[in-house]
Amino acid sequence: MSILPIDSGRYGTKEMLAVFREQNKINYQLEVEGAAAYSQSQIGIIPKSVGKNILKVAKSGKITAKRIKQLEAKSDHDTAALVEALSEKCKLEVRPWIHYGLTSNDLVDTSNSMQMKDALAIIQPKVGKLALLLAQKAVKYKNIPAVGRTHGQHASIISFGLKFANWAAEMSKHLERIEEIKKRIFICKTLGVVGTGSLMGAKALEVQKRVAKRLGLYPAEVTTQIIPRERYAEYVFQLALLGSTLEKIAIEIRNLQRTEIDEVAEHFKKGQMGSSSVPVKRNPIKSERITSLSKLLRSQVHTSFENIPHWHERDLSNSANERFILPMCSILADEMLETMIKIIQNLHVNTNKIKQNLYITKGQIFAEFLLKALIKKGIPRFKAYRDVQRVAFEAHKKDMEFIDAIKKDKVLSSKLKENEIKSIFSPENHLGASGTIINNVFKLVQKSRKKFT
Repeated sequence: MSILPIDSGRYGTKEMLAVFREQNKINYQLEVEGAAAYSQSQIGIIPKSVGKNILKVAKSGKITAKRIKQLEAKSDHDTAALVEALSEKCKLEVRPWIHYGLTSNDLVDTSNSMQMKDALAIIQPKVGKLALLLAQKAVKYKNIPAVGRTHGQHASIISFGLKFANWAAEMSKHLERIEEIKKRIFICKTLGVVGTGSLMGAKALEVQKRVAKRLGLYPAEVTTQIIPRERYAEYVFQLALLGSTLEKIAIEIRNLQRTEIDEVAEHFKKGQMGSSSVPVKRNPIKSERITSLSKLLRSQVHTSFENIPHWHERDLSNSANERFILPMCSILADEMLETMIKIIQNLHVNTNKIKQNLYITKGQIFAEFLLKALIKKGIPRFKAYRDVQRVAFEAHKKDMEFIDAIKKDKVLSSKLKENEIKSIFSPENHLGASGTIINNVFKLVQKSRKKFT
């Protein structure tokens, strides 16, 4: 019976769940055992025939989670049980050399690195895909004037495409960040009990170098019994940072889908029910899911930072929680990406409502541009500011159109011609450098995807 939603399949893609399946974790660790033995045999630490046999058995697929659990029930040590299960399948003369010079965390930490590597291989292309989708939306809507809101209030005119461009640019930065951390988190460690490589002596670093190359990892420069947990904290932090950007997008979609705003809406498929009680509801449930999962993902950053300090060369204060946080953070980040990709692919944009919302304040959203026009006429900034504010507040009080209030005001109407006032109230005139910015972001995204995916 499943307890966690991840186990039940409610959250998590098949490809990401596979990376963290119990048997797959065992296979990663066996791969480390095989690579270490083979590397040792190639430089004369153990006989060549021994290294070949251990490598062959480690890759045979015959060592199962079921058998390891049986052995662990007796030894109460999961790595010892894995080594024993491997020994059972090897030749008698080979068995003394299995796990030679290694310790549990050589397998645990290096296999963690392998899982993080495979996890990012799934996540990174999806970040690139989402970046492109957002950039394409930015280009599509770059000429649509929309309400720009600050503090929840109408502030000024924005290109609706600029919203997507902001998100697209940050996704391209996440591609860079993911690429940058690889050299610090894809770490191979085979230096034994306290990080000296004691049983392998002077050849320990050469073994580690060979194992790292075989596994597609970076050899550790120095460790205790474990890889420094700063590396894991950086991995978790990067996923949480990515998740926070996805939540930022989700919150904007949720807000824009509010009944009063109605500028965008998540796709609502045939047969879908928005509420068990209210038949007309179309709730932004996917965006809300991302917001919820982001909170859980972000909370793991604290735990990963708490795991950095240890007693001496190591203790077990990190071990149990890392069995949760590394898989969970990877699975949640991937789930959120998948969900956001689907949201953006099928997002309904209500351009009519976007245009209507520009005039909810009866034209007061154009106040910034009125101020600019007065300043250009030579009126001191704060005098112009107070005059615009005075007329705007009076118009709001009387429920008047702002343009009519300006025309009736002797101070403002004396400074501006009819055609100048009309130009101020044309939203298409106020998109500024949006088009150039959006085009630049599109190029940035294309460059990042080409370089990092």
